[in-house]
Amino acid sequence: MNAASPSSADSAGQVDTAPLVEVTHDAYGVPGVARLTLNRPDAFNALSEALIDALQAELLALAKSAARVVVIAAAGRAFCAGHDLKEMRAAPSHGYYAKLFERCSKMMLTIQKMPQPVIARVQGVATAAGCQLVAMCDLAVAADSARFAVSGINLGLFCSTPAVPLTRNVSRKAAFEMLMTGDFIDAPTALREGLVNRVVAAGELDAAVTALAASICAKPRATVAAGKGLFYRQLEMGVEAAYQLAGQTMACNMMDDAALDGVQAFIDKRGVK
Repeated sequence: MNAASPSSADSAGQVDTAPLVEVTHDAYGVPGVARLTLNRPDAFNALSEALIDALQAELLALAKSAARVVVIAAAGRAFCAGHDLKEMRAAPSHGYYAKLFERCSKMMLTIQKMPQPVIARVQGVATAAGCQLVAMCDLAVAADSARFAVSGINLGLFCSTPAVPLTRNVSRKAAFEMLMTGDFIDAPTALREGLVNRVVAAGELDAAVTALAASICAKPRATVAAGKGLFYRQLEMGVEAAYQLAGQTMACNMMDDAALDGVQAFIDKRGVK
C-alpha cells in the first residue's frame, strides 16, 4: 500500500503522483524489514495532514503484515521539521487544531502499539513533531550530523505533544531545558541523554540500521511482539503491578515452543550465544 500525495501539475503540465510515504519491503537486503520513507524533501518532510494520514495508513498495514521490523526514514536533508506551519496557519480555529493534534497523536501511538519494533533512521534535522516522531520510535539510529529540537516555544507555541515522548526518553531536566529554550542538541548529546541509541558517521547510517534490524529479525517473532507490549504497559504501572504483569507475561512466554527449545538448547549447550 502506497499512500500517494495530492496530485499537482508541474510546469510541463504533468501530474506529480509521488507517494508521500515510500514503502520498501525487505529493505537493506534483510527479509522482514520494512522501510517507510517520508517523501516531502522540499518541505523538510513537515507533517502535513496528508502525510500524517499516509504514515498512519502504512503503519496500520504493516502492523498486520509479516514484517518483523519497521524503519522510518526520510528523503532529503531533513528527517522531519515538525508540523506543516503554513497549513496550520491557513484556517485557524480551535476545533481544527484539536482534531489535527488528535490525528497526529493517534499516528504516534500507533508506532508504540504495533507489534514490530520501529527504528527511526535520522539523517538530518528533527524538530518539534519531528523530534516527537524520533522519541516515539522504539529505537533510533542517527547520523553524527543530525540535530534535534522542540523549538515551538520560539514561536510562542509550547511543544506540548512532543513533550510527552520526550520526557519519557530523556532526563527530566534535559527535557525541560529543550522545551523551554527551543535550542538544538547535537547527535552526541542526544545519545548521551537517551533520545537515540546509536550515532554513526553519515556514510555508515544504513549499515548501522541494517545491523540493528537484522539482530531483531533473528529473534523469535512472538517473543519480540510480547516483549514490546510488556515493555510499554509496565512503564505506566506501579512497581508491584508491573512485576505481576511481567510474571504473567514470562509464564506465557515460557510455554512458547521457541522459549522451551531455547532453554533446552542452553541446558544442552547447543548453539546458544
